[in-house]
Amino acid sequence: MKRLDSLSRIPRTYFRTAWWGLVSPRLAETEPLTVVQGVVTRPGEEEVLLSVRSDIRGWELPGGGLELDESPEQALAREVEEETGFQVEVEGHVGDYTRTGFRPHTARIYRCRVVAGDLRTSRETPWVEWWPLAGLPETLLPWYRQPLEDAAQNRKRPFARTERQGASAILGAIAIDLQMRWDPKRGR
Repeated sequence: MKRLDSLSRIPRTYFRTAWWGLVSPRLAETEPLTVVQGVVTRPGEEEVLLSVRSDIRGWELPGGGLELDESPEQALAREVEEETGFQVEVEGHVGDYTRTGFRPHTARIYRCRVVAGDLRTSRETPWVEWWPLAGLPETLLPWYRQPLEDAAQNRKRPFARTERQGASAILGAIAIDLQMRWDPKRGR
C-alpha cells in the first residue's frame, strides 16, 4: 500500500518539478537562484550526512535557499538544523557549482562539522543518514558526486565549476527517484 501511495504521487510531483525547473526560472524569476549546501561530517569519522527530500527522492547534501538579509553561512546552518537536527559549524567553502539546463542555479557548497544536536528527520527530509565516504549510496543524485570529491581535497581555494543538467542528468534522477519509490530499503 505504501509503495502504491508513493507511486501515485509521481504525476503531480513530476509536473511541479518540471514547472519549477523549466518554466519558473525563465518566466517568474528576476534573480538567479543560489542555494547553499553542506558536506557535513562529524569529528573523527569518515562519514557524510545525506538526506532525501519528500518530493524527488534521491540522496543529496542538506541545505536550501537564503532568506532576506541572511549570509550563506547563516542560511546553511539554519537549513541543516531544520532538515537534520544538527547544529553545524561552517569550516570552509568547497566551491560554487553553476548548473545550467534544467533549473539553472548556483550551488554554493561548504564543508561543515557537527557541533551539537541529534539526528532527526523533518517533513521536508523524511530520511537523513550518515554514509561512509568510501561507500556512498548508488541512489545519490549524480550532481553531488563531484562536490563530495572536491570537499575531500580540503583545498584552501574554492572550486568554480560549471555543470550542464541536461536530459541525461534528469533521466538519471528520475531513475533514482523511481528506484527509491519502488524499494526504499534498497536506496539505504
